[in-house]
Amino acid sequence: MANHFSALKRARQTEKKTAVNRANKSRMRTALRGLKTAISQGDQAAAENSYKEAVSVLDKSAKKGVIHKNTASRYKSRLAARVKKVAAKA
Repeated sequence: MANHFSALKRARQTEKKTAVNRANKSRMRTALRGLKTAISQGDQAAAENSYKEAVSVLDKSAKKGVIHKNTASRYKSRLAARVKKVAAKA
């Protein structure tokens, strides 16, 4: 365990930041899970709504540094292709 005041403070800050990052990552995973469920069920309307929510969550996660902006972009691109495929089948 840290002994110096500054090291103790950094440990406290790290705990808070870890909790925030974990919450953001959990929110992102939940949104992606909902979208993948809608896609697998073949529900076009639900997939499009879930996609909009997932894109918003991904952008916020990238903005906050939870994931890299290029990773968010890659997710959005691949998910958009899957949603488009569902729309084509319907």
